[in-house]
Amino acid sequence: MLKSLRHHIGIFGFRNVGKSSFINLISKQETSIVSPIPGTTTDPVKKFMEIPPLGPVVIIDTAGIDDEGMLGEKRVKSTLHALNSCDLAILICEKTGITAQHQTIILEFQKKNIPWFIVWNKSDLYSPTKEEIANLTNRYGVPVMVLSTTTTAQVPLIIETVAKLLTNTLNSNPSILGDLVQAGDLVLLVTPIDQEAPKKRLILPQVQTIRDALDNDCMVMVLKERELDAFFKKSNLIPKLVITDSQVFLKVAASIPKNVMLTSFSILFARLKTPFIKLVEGTKEISNLNDNDKILMLESCSHHQAGDDIGTVKIPRWIKNFTGKNLIFDFKSGNDYLANDLEQYKLVIQCGGCMLTHTEVNARLKPFLDKNIPVSNYGMCIAYTLGIFERALECFNLNFTTFDDYL
Repeated sequence: MLKSLRHHIGIFGFRNVGKSSFINLISKQETSIVSPIPGTTTDPVKKFMEIPPLGPVVIIDTAGIDDEGMLGEKRVKSTLHALNSCDLAILICEKTGITAQHQTIILEFQKKNIPWFIVWNKSDLYSPTKEEIANLTNRYGVPVMVLSTTTTAQVPLIIETVAKLLTNTLNSNPSILGDLVQAGDLVLLVTPIDQEAPKKRLILPQVQTIRDALDNDCMVMVLKERELDAFFKKSNLIPKLVITDSQVFLKVAASIPKNVMLTSFSILFARLKTPFIKLVEGTKEISNLNDNDKILMLESCSHHQAGDDIGTVKIPRWIKNFTGKNLIFDFKSGNDYLANDLEQYKLVIQCGGCMLTHTEVNARLKPFLDKNIPVSNYGMCIAYTLGIFERALECFNLNFTTFDDYL
């Protein structure tokens, strides 16, 4: 299973507190290097595993939050950054319990609204009293598990706690289009095969959407954009929903009947993973851009750019043509985006985020939204600049009388 579909569980604590031993215990395999030397784990390491009954997860093994020195500070910074990927955090402690030095990471859990709990490890060396456990539970309002990695006795309770916290905070089985279609509907997917398309395979959003449509007992047909006119001319089939790659939005909108719902993969995934309404509102700010305004283009993953690249060439061109303004674009990919001086941007445009989890996408966008910087995404931006924004959102029933009244 792909990383973006797995729950991410971060393991945090001091050096040599038993984080790696804990991971080996719950995974029932030697996935992490265990050593009595403090600081064995230097950078966050993501480990893909299956934990019954949770299923596929990603365990993030982190460096100690008490690391020291110039290099230690960088390791701690990387550990804190790993929180942007976490759906759940587990804080490991031992005989010293939770100290003032733990407060930095606890505050980050709370600030980012990450569910978490405490595992008091090495209980074979020091077992906390009932009073110590009660004090921690009352102070932080989270479960406290007592564990010795020399035995598996407490593992079922820990797994149960993880499952309960994840279930309470996440939609474990989100549907991409389940509320838009019914069993027996035909879903038509438009997938251009151009120089940007990967060789001999579909891209992730297309594959996930096909599977989601099948899970909802729909019929699925996949066409290239140049086959649409022939399809409607030769066939009596009328799709309930057409989902297109955003790059050919205009061609597809012109080719399908007006009464057929239309949207794009990028917009569907924005609804799945982002604060959707805020992106809808942010997109309209394209009309308010002025000369020399700066726009930040956020690509979630680093990839080789081919020809008319969507993020670096096509979208900037469409925005400039739509606004008639002389605009400045910054391009950041992967984790290479600015943490400071965010106010310089008048608009942020995020890609579809297909390779990121819901948590990761929202962690990327939150700093901008907190500062009221408008945010859009690739599909919304393209639909808006091509004049079909309202049609691309009609299928979502956003409860507005007219589009302008809603925004």
